[in-house]
Amino acid sequence: MEDESLLEELYSRVTEEGFRSRTVSVQHVPELREQIEGMHRRGLLNDEFYQQRLTHFSYTPPDILADAQSLIVVAAPQPQVRILFTWHGKSRQVILPPTYLPGTDRAVDAILSDVLGSKNHRLARALLPIKSLAVRSGLGEYGRNNVCYVPGMGSFHRLVAFYSDIACPNETWREPQSMMKCEDCQACLHACPTGAVASDRFLLRAERCIAFHNERIGEFSTWIDPRWHNCLEGCMLCQKACPENADFRDWVEGDHTFTEEETTLILKSTPPERLPRETARKLEQLSMLEDTHILGRNLKVLLERQ
Repeated sequence: MEDESLLEELYSRVTEEGFRSRTVSVQHVPELREQIEGMHRRGLLNDEFYQQRLTHFSYTPPDILADAQSLIVVAAPQPQVRILFTWHGKSRQVILPPTYLPGTDRAVDAILSDVLGSKNHRLARALLPIKSLAVRSGLGEYGRNNVCYVPGMGSFHRLVAFYSDIACPNETWREPQSMMKCEDCQACLHACPTGAVASDRFLLRAERCIAFHNERIGEFSTWIDPRWHNCLEGCMLCQKACPENADFRDWVEGDHTFTEEETTLILKSTPPERLPRETARKLEQLSMLEDTHILGRNLKVLLERQ
């Protein structure tokens, strides 16, 4: 009863901040693992995508919280981020999708630590397939584009999950679900120029997704038309076309600005240790300091488009 009351207090605090949350038993973690690995065994996930994006998860609680009983998953609303690069004397705007900046993670951590820590409960960050966890917990639903949608946020949010030693007396665990509205809608399918969103299957063809290609190392595949690129990392084409994002698609914030000299260094894929301190600080704020090896390639194609 005490844990149930504490979780109600937690949900109240989270809601006050404009976030949404669900708590489920840690016993469901093997199901999350089987969901991902089972799709790979059945050939539904491209080997390269699986190896690069889906093998870093940890399906056991960390040693500091080996007695974890629950998983707390939280969605925080988040806009697209505007970044201005100066090139040939002009300011050029590029966009970073909503999910990329981790600033709200710290805000969520602070709330959970404050509420649960007051009763001597502990937390530890969970490195799990977060979209699957959010959907199966009842926090959100999949769209046809395999993006997670949360009521009142659309896909303009960031998800974060924590292990906790608090008991989970009530939960809403379920099989993966897609939005009923997707059954009669193909907006994202028509907006995707690469065929990543398909009509003959629900699962995204990840190996065709622009987001996968602009986050992997190496030159772009020759079949990718430069006109398809639209974000510094990731892709917003299917999300902007989605009717569920009608109230959010123009939500853009940020005043991150790079000088012409800084832009030149980024275009040259200058490694972090060779960047001026101020340039490195700006990239660190965008959680991109370790991505300099791909930023130059991605930025070049966006600037050439403009």
